Amino acid sequence: MNFFSLNTDISFKRINKLAIPALIAGIAEPFLSITDTAIVGNININGLESLAAVGIVGAFISMLVWVFGQIRSAISSIVSQYLGANKLDEIKTLPAQAIAIVVTGSFIVLMITYPFAKQIFSFYNASGIILDYSVEYYKIRIFGFPFSLFVFAVFGVFRGLQNTYYPMIIAIFGALLNVVLDVAFVYGVEDFIPAMDIKGAAYASVIAQISMAILAAFFLLKKTSISLKITLPFNKEIPKLVGMVLNLFVRTIALNLALYFATSYATNYGKEYIAAYTIGINIWFLGAFIIDGYSSAGNVLAGRLLGSKEYKKLLELSNQLIKYGLVTGLLLTGLGFLFYNEIGSLFIKDQTVQQEFNKVFWIILVMQPLCAITFIFDAIFKGMGEMAFLRNLLLFSTLIVFIPSLLIFDNYDYKLYGIWFTFILWIAARGIPLILKFRRKFLPLIEKK
Repeated sequence: MNFFSLNTDISFKRINKLAIPALIAGIAEPFLSITDTAIVGNININGLESLAAVGIVGAFISMLVWVFGQIRSAISSIVSQYLGANKLDEIKTLPAQAIAIVVTGSFIVLMITYPFAKQIFSFYNASGIILDYSVEYYKIRIFGFPFSLFVFAVFGVFRGLQNTYYPMIIAIFGALLNVVLDVAFVYGVEDFIPAMDIKGAAYASVIAQISMAILAAFFLLKKTSISLKITLPFNKEIPKLVGMVLNLFVRTIALNLALYFATSYATNYGKEYIAAYTIGINIWFLGAFIIDGYSSAGNVLAGRLLGSKEYKKLLELSNQLIKYGLVTGLLLTGLGFLFYNEIGSLFIKDQTVQQEFNKVFWIILVMQPLCAITFIFDAIFKGMGEMAFLRNLLLFSTLIVFIPSLLIFDNYDYKLYGIWFTFILWIAARGIPLILKFRRKFLPLIEKK
């Protein structure tokens, strides 16, 4: 496939050619966690405690992946802008150098966190059997972390080249492999594989992540002109990329601070609440990654349009994506209400947990259209390289909106209601300023032309 002959097309067909593969890849990503959640939640012995442990560890690993995985957005932004300016040859050494930096960082994180797993999950209010399971699960699952970051970085290169097809293939492969291995390792295969319970879910995830990394390297080397050979000196855009990653690092710390508070409070309310929250947050992540299809289209096209200074098309793109995002969000809401009572039972048999989940599931559903618009504009700003603004906005949304709101709701004993109402306020505080800033920036530039 020739990545370099694409014109700057923002038609419905072109957007969906990028969005649909990204959407499928996006579903596959949280599908790894959802598979663990559903299969572990149905373990016969200590299924509830195992589910709680997967939720707590999942929150921490998601934090690590999101913090370091921002390399994907930074690489995508730079590559797409250079593609738009027809200067791609100037950054051919950048991806390999960026991948080396982030993977090295991941091994440092692994070495630091592994010995302190018990202390880390005690900080999440885990104790007793849940704490033991969390440590056991984490000490296996963390070995997949470097491979996940490698895959994220390669996905960033493909996105920058306006290609979401190969990331889709890689993600589907990883998700399907994870499902097969989860069932085999958690429940066992008679006379062949012993049942490993929660450890089996961790091994399944690690093997799937390693396999995805191998496939990602294969496609990058065979289907693009990008090399994985590390050469010196550093590319001239490395300082810019590092600056973007640092801004996104701070931003993602703020994002995960919100997730930490939510997980910690849910854990403190009791094991039924953290189990119900775990189901809810995984479904919320699934919705976010489905929306990521159109977010990805906005991300890769925004960078290219900015690079070629096509500001009118950039505004048109944002208007189109708002419509597509709203429709997608409303469809998710409708499907959720259609299968409202059945969804919780897929994850766990415990009736108390299902009842707590069903009480608040409607809040997760009604926020989907708002999430869609926020995530789309968030991706557009990443594509344009506006990382400093995104950093400041998320700091404001978390420190001034999320944490105070959660404390207020907790004071009135709203429990899971309070957590999910807080998420709505948080999403609104992130999305509305993005729309206002985008229009203030580009409407004057269009008028000048």
